[in-house]
Amino acid sequence: MPQNFLGLSFEAGSLSQIASYAAEGDLVTLLRSLGVGVLRFGGVTADERVGWAENASERPAWAAQTLDAADLRQLGALADNSGWQVLLTLGLAHYEPEAAAREAAAAKAALGERLAAIEIGNEPNSYAAHGFRSEPWSIVQYDEQVTAYRNAIEALAPGIPLAGPDSSGSKAFESWGLGEAIHQLPALLTGHHYPLSCNEQPPPTIERLLSPEIRQLEQASLRHYTKIAELIEIPFRLDEANTVSCGGVAGISNTFASALWAVSYLAKAMTMGVAGINLQGNPSNCSGYTPLCATTSEALATGALVAQPEWYALLLAKQLLGERPLRTSISSSQGPLVPSTPGATAAPGQTPSAPNVEVTTFLASDGTLHFVAVDDDPPGSRSVALGLHVGAGFHGASILALTAPAPAALSGVRLGGQVVAANGSWSAPARLPRVANKAGVITVKLEPSSAALLTVAPIAG
Repeated sequence: MPQNFLGLSFEAGSLSQIASYAAEGDLVTLLRSLGVGVLRFGGVTADERVGWAENASERPAWAAQTLDAADLRQLGALADNSGWQVLLTLGLAHYEPEAAAREAAAAKAALGERLAAIEIGNEPNSYAAHGFRSEPWSIVQYDEQVTAYRNAIEALAPGIPLAGPDSSGSKAFESWGLGEAIHQLPALLTGHHYPLSCNEQPPPTIERLLSPEIRQLEQASLRHYTKIAELIEIPFRLDEANTVSCGGVAGISNTFASALWAVSYLAKAMTMGVAGINLQGNPSNCSGYTPLCATTSEALATGALVAQPEWYALLLAKQLLGERPLRTSISSSQGPLVPSTPGATAAPGQTPSAPNVEVTTFLASDGTLHFVAVDDDPPGSRSVALGLHVGAGFHGASILALTAPAPAALSGVRLGGQVVAANGSWSAPARLPRVANKAGVITVKLEPSSAALLTVAPIAG
């Protein structure tokens, strides 16, 4: 797994606010707690609301707000202080290649090597549907406009890597991603994922978010993305992903269920060769999807951000960076676990039907095994005994558990029994629960509506 696999995504409209946390608040500490990652700024506001201006008097007529060089310099300070890189989306809906070139040049000057890449347009495959372009609008017309942007950018700031096409989903990516790869040769392919839609009927629920059906659909979606990336040999990054589209749904996106979803999805994407994921968030809205947010307007102004449930999923996933996914098998005496993906074996007699459990496995360079286990069964279900068939060459397992009172819980999330401190820091407890290796099998009890990182070290010599 790349060290910069983990990332956050924010609307371009939040860039100035986020950048202001370079020297105040707890964002730098929070980011450092995940290692190195990628901050992406884009979303619909990159196309609809935010324009580039050399000074306040040059705001485009269509723009509700502007970015300028001072904003990007502050963002550069945040990137330097945290050690993170930046993926920046330039608006394409309002066709302004010269303004985009000036913005790109300012970004390069302010961020230097911290500028991972630029994207041109947010979900451009949907422009015709949203009234930004008239038909015909396809990858052909998009490619022509991207080329004009790139020519203008290259003239002012040569050498900035391109990412794209930033498509709205994996189905569109099959044509748009392939076209982008062939014609533009980007450094990075990008696309978005939301398992549930804000407009679907019946409405989204926690049960559906955590269902085997959603897991199967997500596996198919990831396969659409990664097969293009593998074919063209260009890395693919999910630069915008979260639970429910349109900013999320209160009572789903801000609950512990979102953390269970995120652990499972992050681990699954790792096993399928995705280069990274940016979880979308809104620092001013704690009721929607967001790993971090401010609970008051004063907290937003000062950068006093709090960790939402999804942040704990990122902290768990951080333990896997630099490791290699293993191809293993998972089964149950009650029937196949769904979906059939890397993992372990559920011991017999623990549940009356196949449990809603997923396990993925990773190998560290020192031979340590990491099992990521997620049990999405609802509270009140029977616990599952996972039998990890590792053989006699390993010690027992330590257990870093991700828990909360219930999937619908808005608080009470713990990772290893610990909470993220007020200053944004988190550290694993000095001693974790352990279970022994008995005749090559480690049996771990997994509670419903919980997740765990199981660490199994090899016996030296």
